[in-house]
Amino acid sequence: MVFSSVIFIFCFLPVFLLGYWASGWRTGVLLVGSAAFYVWGEGAYIFLLGGLIVANHLGARWLATAEAPARRRSILIGLVILDLGVLGLFKYAGFATDTLGRLLPGLEIPRIELALPLGISFFTFQLISYIADVHLRRVQAERDLHRFATYILMFPHLIAGPIVRFAHIRDELHADRRRSGRIGLGIQYFIVGLSQKVLLANTVAPLADRAFGLEAAALDPATAWLGALAYMLQIYFDFCGYSNMAIGLAFMLGFTFPKNFDYPYAARSVTEFWRRWHISLSSWFRDYVYIPLGGNRGGRFRTLRNLLIVFFLTGLWHGAAWTFVVWGLYHGAFLLLERMGLGRALDAAPPALARAYTLLAVLVGWVVFRADTLPGAVAYLGRMVDLGGWAMPPVDTLALLDAERAAALLLGAAFAFPILPWALDRLRAPRLPASPGIEPRLDTQGVHVLATPVLMLALLASVALLAGSSLNPFLYFRF
Repeated sequence: MVFSSVIFIFCFLPVFLLGYWASGWRTGVLLVGSAAFYVWGEGAYIFLLGGLIVANHLGARWLATAEAPARRRSILIGLVILDLGVLGLFKYAGFATDTLGRLLPGLEIPRIELALPLGISFFTFQLISYIADVHLRRVQAERDLHRFATYILMFPHLIAGPIVRFAHIRDELHADRRRSGRIGLGIQYFIVGLSQKVLLANTVAPLADRAFGLEAAALDPATAWLGALAYMLQIYFDFCGYSNMAIGLAFMLGFTFPKNFDYPYAARSVTEFWRRWHISLSSWFRDYVYIPLGGNRGGRFRTLRNLLIVFFLTGLWHGAAWTFVVWGLYHGAFLLLERMGLGRALDAAPPALARAYTLLAVLVGWVVFRADTLPGAVAYLGRMVDLGGWAMPPVDTLALLDAERAAALLLGAAFAFPILPWALDRLRAPRLPASPGIEPRLDTQGVHVLATPVLMLALLASVALLAGSSLNPFLYFRF
């Protein structure tokens, strides 16, 4: 069950919210509802997730009471090995055995292939962040198992993020949420995210699927560029839309999730792009990998080494394939270049030129990310720069590029930049007041209040498309 589905919007969500707000034990209702949500899609894997929750809960309490540094490190390492071991078994065992089989063709290495539990990359990182923060004494170990289980299982972020740290919502887990739900704000965020997902990402998806599904010999440059641009918009509005729906659901329940996207395509460097794209993942790698490795301390060589390690792992986190690894290292190489002097040149360059450089670099990276194989990515990029190929007739491009998809491409290209907030400012649209008790970086101050008719029209259009189409993928489920 995905958020952008009729059954979730009109069946699961209203029934759940009614029970949640009518109950006097909202944490229990949230836990049971989240477990039901996960079982709907994964069935028996709820026992795997439950086992990890119990093991990390008990391990964190043991860690909190241990005094000897050696014992604390041993407990921490043991829990990390457990969590990463489960992730590695389900997500990377097949990739590892395939790679070994190619490196050692003389050996008969059986392929390990297991169904990937939904959300395993996200909840594994949340578990690791929790035990690391307990080890560093940034947070106290949660004594109540049901509250800790609710933190991990909470359905708004369970299967697709954002990666929410325990410190972000600990107080809200313990608070009386009877008066803390910002339902109006949550509905606005949810409808905006749903519109991004359904009206934009889903609409341009067939263009990307068609282009990347063609053999290189049948691919003309116009179709290749159209497919790459469509995928660039699809993956942004798909994931940003889902994150906004998750944030909106959290507001309805009385929780505050961190922002996950901040107009990344408006960045003036690849470094800035990663400060704006999938912010919860970037900050996770910064705090739990890059800084423990030494960060930018210890000289230029160690800084560059640490960056490459982080982006190698970032690519691998997204998927068990060499395309993802190369995509991660590709972005890491740009960060190295920008640290070694290119960043200063971009700061001095005209903003339009810096943004054009960033968009082109990111677009090429998305081709590698989307391609099934590395040779396929190279061949696709080759067609994009084949000057002689422009004489080829576009392969069914015009048939796919109807008025609806053309409008989605144009609107997506506009809304991928902060044009809407700029226009609302010029129209003097009202903004939400500051929310007391919320950390500044999570504050809702500055969010425009969208007109109710606009939100209702967007909701109706999204539901109409969902009801009339079977195409409703969510790209990050595969990661």
